[in-house]
Amino acid sequence: MRASVEVADIFRAAGAAYRNAHAGHLSLVQLKVMSAIEQCRTTALGGHVEACEDCGEWRIAYNSCRNRHCPKCQGAAARTWLAEREADLLPVGYFHVVFTLPAEVADIAFQNKALVYDLLFKAASETMLTTAADPRHLGVRIGITAVLHTWGSAMTHHPHVHMIVPGGGIAPGGTRWVSSRPAFLLPVPVLGKLFRRLFLTRLIALHEAGRLAFFGSIAHLTDHRAFLHHLAPVRKKRWVVYAKAPFAGPEAVLAYLSRYTHRVAISNSRLIAFDKSGVTFRYKDYRRNRADRQQVMTLATDEFIRRFLLHVLPRGFHRIRHYGLLAGSARKASIALARKLLDVAAPPDKDIPAQSDNFRPSCPCCGGRMIVIEVFERWRQPRGPPDASATNRETAP
Repeated sequence: MRASVEVADIFRAAGAAYRNAHAGHLSLVQLKVMSAIEQCRTTALGGHVEACEDCGEWRIAYNSCRNRHCPKCQGAAARTWLAEREADLLPVGYFHVVFTLPAEVADIAFQNKALVYDLLFKAASETMLTTAADPRHLGVRIGITAVLHTWGSAMTHHPHVHMIVPGGGIAPGGTRWVSSRPAFLLPVPVLGKLFRRLFLTRLIALHEAGRLAFFGSIAHLTDHRAFLHHLAPVRKKRWVVYAKAPFAGPEAVLAYLSRYTHRVAISNSRLIAFDKSGVTFRYKDYRRNRADRQQVMTLATDEFIRRFLLHVLPRGFHRIRHYGLLAGSARKASIALARKLLDVAAPPDKDIPAQSDNFRPSCPCCGGRMIVIEVFERWRQPRGPPDASATNRETAP
């Protein structure tokens, strides 16, 4: 069911004026994201007409833009990705670990997204792998699925990495599986200190190599002494690393992952209203008590669009990455060895759905199967309904 207000509605109504007002200050990637969301599931992208095999109910389905920043296009991508990940799940507890950059570093990250976000991934993953491999802790090689989020609930810039980590790993030599304690994976203070050291050391190296850019209020950080002075308080600050106890089984892991892997800065379901006063939406204020966290905010339309575009990632940047046992070409062999050491059978092979517009909800009238009866090209409208008495319905695939 279509949300009453969508990000696409806001972009279609105010996007052109925003682009004109900020001409020369928007990147090509941001402009493409705006265009994709505006055209998503409209005649601009073409579509098809589908009808129910049983009752004849029909509807129009326009093609999606498939842009990874579009709130409407993540469902199919998430289904495909989760089906692939299901084969990697092990019958152990899984932990949720979050690494967050302090505000002083987040400002630098915003102006150097590709470099600093990549460094965030590398420092956080190396922190986990190094600490887990230490014999004083687990002494094993673990697996990690990491997802980058760059926003807070109010769409402010808040870069952090979510990690889903099996509770245990393979010992050196590959002879046994070592499980973590039931509600404890690795010591958070140790993780925080190592993460801080690794990140800052490499951030300073990037500065010394002249690879960081600085503009506006932080342009003075081009000077190396000013840069080091800016980072001095951060060296003493406790860097936030959050670790949550295991999930209740593999199914819960998949459900949890689905809420994080393909999320965008704001979902359409959080939008309440869009009018002359601006955009009203729900958000969580984590400074409040749990029962009082749900709050409502109204932003001027230009500010809403600005905040949304803060989180457009550089072209080609991978926001989901895998490390350790789950990394690259060694993943299948590592998972197979882990199952052998845990003495569990591999799950049966399943057909993984392709990420395409072929996914169609069942008939809303009788629950039957919908089939395509006509395809129309970009900027074209479908012909009239096959049955003049039918009611026209426009939906999205």
